[in-house]
Order: sequence, then structure tokens, then C-alpha cells
Amino acid sequence: MKLPIGESDFRTIITGKYNFVDKTLFIKEVIEEAAKVILITRPCRFGKTLNLSMLQYFFASEVRGISTKGLFEGLKISQEAVYGDYQGQVPVISLSFKDVKVDSFERAYKEIYSLVVNLYEKFYYLQTSNFLLESQKAFYRRILTGEADETDLSRSLKELTEYLFAHHKTSPIVLIDEYDTPIHAGYLNGFYDKIFSFFRNFLSAGLKDNPCLYKAVLTGILRVSRESLFSGLNHLKVYSVLSCKYSPYFGFTEGEVEDLLKQAHMEEKVSGVKDWYNGYHMADVTVYNPWSIINFIQEDGVLQPYWVNTSDNELIKSLLTGASFSFKDDFEALLQGKSIEEFIDENVVFSDLKRNDPSTI
Repeated sequence: MKLPIGESDFRTIITGKYNFVDKTLFIKEVIEEAAKVILITRPCRFGKTLNLSMLQYFFASEVRGISTKGLFEGLKISQEAVYGDYQGQVPVISLSFKDVKVDSFERAYKEIYSLVVNLYEKFYYLQTSNFLLESQKAFYRRILTGEADETDLSRSLKELTEYLFAHHKTSPIVLIDEYDTPIHAGYLNGFYDKIFSFFRNFLSAGLKDNPCLYKAVLTGILRVSRESLFSGLNHLKVYSVLSCKYSPYFGFTEGEVEDLLKQAHMEEKVSGVKDWYNGYHMADVTVYNPWSIINFIQEDGVLQPYWVNTSDNELIKSLLTGASFSFKDDFEALLQGKSIEEFIDENVVFSDLKRNDPSTI
């Protein structure tokens, strides 16, 4: 088996003949989604980046100068009616904030500006488009030359959707991966208010009441309260680990795990895998962490905690260090294999995390 360990680029997985668990019907569900803006929150290593990469390659006619035609042939989505209507037909704005893990607002701002410049450079042809006004081209140049101020940067997502619509006469889709990474960094390093304010302006400008936007799909680890970061986005729908919809598309289902083990000629290890990795109940679906399963197969069936230390756990460490004694008692019970029962508050704002309320941690 050729397993895509650490690989999250859809084209690389398909053209490289890696073993691929076909999640392409996720695309159909996004197309048929009633909400214009979708936020999906999942833990690390559950396929968020790969799924957004898959969306990018599906909707865009080309990515990094290479046509996307044929990439989805033979996959489940190619049998659906939406395939011919949407594949390669929609401009894509793709942003990832996964590397904005910095210790100051100034550094975060610089990193975000660099990401926006790279984004604008991908659509360089807009600078000479006959469908853009001179004032719009001037804005484009300010972004590229580093002359834009914070107000310009906050408007940059909205402006780009307008420019792409004007040029292509088709509304673009916006894909934002790990939207909450800079906010985590702000919380841990003392610039939370500044970065939160910037992102509220950036996202609201680009996603709120934007007639040039087709859809937006955001992914992250933590659901930040809609009433704070996403205030005013009435067409936003949030899907957490407690939501039924999209649950089968992030992580491996039990059936997919059994199929992978069969391909690896490890059918006899199914019960051991289920006992060791247990699965996660996301609404009414049991899913397994892909990183654990793929590494288990790669290591010839050795049962180990492969997921340990594969992500930045500073936020969790900070919360555990400052947690109440009662919470630590519950945590110790979990380490001993016992069960606890807690109400989960899905409308968390970061300031709530300091309350030591188990429902928010």
C-alpha cells in the first residue's frame, strides 16, 4: 500500500497513486448546502486540509498553472449530476492560516499580509483586466507593493471576490483553512484583542452580505462564538463534532477502517484497532483519526499512540495548568479509563476559557 502520510494535497495523492479514501461526495453536500458560509470544526489530523484541497481542485479550472480536468474521474463525485456543472467552473480563493503561530500582533499582521500578497499574485491577470476600474487596479497595486494599510488589508478578501466576479462573471468560492490559528496565538501571547478585531473586520467584510460570493467554507479546531467573531453573518452555519451533517467526511468511518485493513491484509487486527483507537462519536457517526490508522498500517500493525504530539497543544496546556481542582479530578478519572459526564457549551468565546468552567474546556 502507498499511504499518504503527512500529504494533504489532493492532486499529489491522486496522481501519485496513493491509497485514497473517497470522500468526494463531500463536494456535493457543499454545493447543495443552503447556507452561504459554512464553518466546520474538527480536531487536528482529521482531514480538514485535504478536504479543502479537494474542494479547490474540484471548483478551479487550474491550480498552480495545471489543469484540474480529469482529476476526479472514477471517483464518486464524477457519477453525480453536479460534476459537469461545477467541476472547473468556479474561481477559488484559498487561504490557510496554519502557519500564523507567532508571539505578537505585529508579526501576525506581517504574516497575514504576506499571505494576501501571495493570494493576489495568483490572480495577476486581474491587474490588466478590462473589467476592473482604475481605482480597483490601484487597490490591487497597493496590496502587491506593500503600500496597503490595515483598512486595505481588512478589505482585501472582499475586494478580491468583487474583482474575480467582475472578470469571470462567476462568483468565487472562498476556502479558509485553520481560520482560528492566529486567534489561538493571540490568546496565548497577549494580543488576542487586536487579532480578534482584525479577523472580525476581515471576515465580516469578505463574507457578510457579499453579492459576489458563491460560498465560503472555513475550517478550524475551535468553534468561536458566532455572536463575537462572526457577528452579523446571518447566513453562517456552524458544524461541530456534535453535528450530524458532514460527520462521515472528516476522519475514517468504521467501514472505511475495515476496508483499509482488508487492503493491507490485516483483517485479523480489526478488533485490536477498535479497542486501541476506540473511535470518536461525532453525532451519530463513529469516526477514527486518520493519522492513527494510516500510521498503524504503515508500521505493520504496531499499536501505538501515533497521534501524540502531532499538533500544537499550547492552548490545552495553558487551560490544564490553570484549571480548577475539580476539573483536574475529572481529568485524572479520564486518564484512569473512567467516564465523566459534562454539558458542552458550543457558544464559547475565548474570555470564557478563563472561567474554569468544564463546559468550555
